[in-house]
This record gives sequence, structure tokens and C-alpha cells, in this order.
Amino acid sequence: MTTPTSAQPRTAAALAARHRSTVAAVERVHDALTRLRREQARISIAAVGRRAGVSRTFLYDNPEARAAVTAAIAAGGERRGQTLAQQDNEREATWRERALNAEDALKTAHAEILAQRTRIGELLGQLRDLEAEWTEDAVQRMTTENTTLKQRVRLLTTDNRTLDERLKAARSNLRFQDRRIADLEAQIAAPASQDHPSG
Repeated sequence: MTTPTSAQPRTAAALAARHRSTVAAVERVHDALTRLRREQARISIAAVGRRAGVSRTFLYDNPEARAAVTAAIAAGGERRGQTLAQQDNEREATWRERALNAEDALKTAHAEILAQRTRIGELLGQLRDLEAEWTEDAVQRMTTENTTLKQRVRLLTTDNRTLDERLKAARSNLRFQDRRIADLEAQIAAPASQDHPSG
């Protein structure tokens, strides 16, 4: 009967040591979470385990450690999702503004081209109607003005083409941003703790 009696102190000592080790490990988990938050690093089971020097099994089995890590992952995912969504909203607003500006510039260019073509038509009509009565200097002046207006139309046509290409690029970028926002919303909606193994 002496053996069980002598084993009891050893068992109690082992339990106490195990309890101290568990408490120290939980403290290290809390310290690791604090450091990861301060560094604004991504919080995951693997990252906390490495920082705290504990196994994944401990993080899953210990209720206090598991609760702390789960809460930190959820909070970090929410903050990260809000930041990404805010950045994408700002980018989308910028691209939308550029697209609207390009459309406005394109409309202005179309109106200017139409006005210049109308003016050229008027001048050509005046040349035909008054050519016999005008002096050679007047005809030369009208011809020069006509040439200048044609050059202006060519320049506006080139500008119009450039603005059209910019508008197409802006629309393409908007479509890309819309897809990116949809992807990010899907990532945010997914479980924040993707590092948990299934089961």
C-alpha cells in the first residue's frame, strides 16, 4: 500500500507543472496576438502558433487560447475587409470620374468638329458665290482660312480618336474594378478563419 501513497505527490506535482505550462502557453498566445495586432500582420492559427511557440493542437484544444485566436481572426478580417473595400471604392470613384471626364471631353470634341465642318461648308459656299467678285487677295485669304480650318478639323479628329481610346480604357478599367470588388466581397464573406483545417 505504500506505492499509491508515494505516487500521489508525484501526480499532484505533475498536474501542477502541467497547469503552469498551460497558463504560460496561454499568456504567450495573448502576447503573440498583441504583437501581431501592433504590427498589423495577418492573424492566423499558424502565425500565432509560431509566435507563441505552441502547437496548432494546443490552440484548438485549449478553450481560452482558441477563443482569443478566433476573436482576433474575426476582428482582423473585418478590419482588413473594410480597408480593402474602402481602397477599392476610392479607386472605383477615381476611374468613374475619369470615364465621365472622358465622355464629356468626347461630347465637346464632337460638337466642335460639327461646328467646324459647318463653318467650312459656309466658307466654301461663300467662295463659290462670290468668287467672281472677290479680289485675288480675298480669295487667297479665304483659301488660307479654309486650310487652317481643315487643319483644325484634322487636329480635333485626332483628339477625338484619342479621347475615344481613353474612354474605352477607362471603361475597361471600370469593368476590372467591378470584378475586383466582387472578388473582394466574396473573400470578405468567406469564413475569416480559412487557416482552420477542415474537421
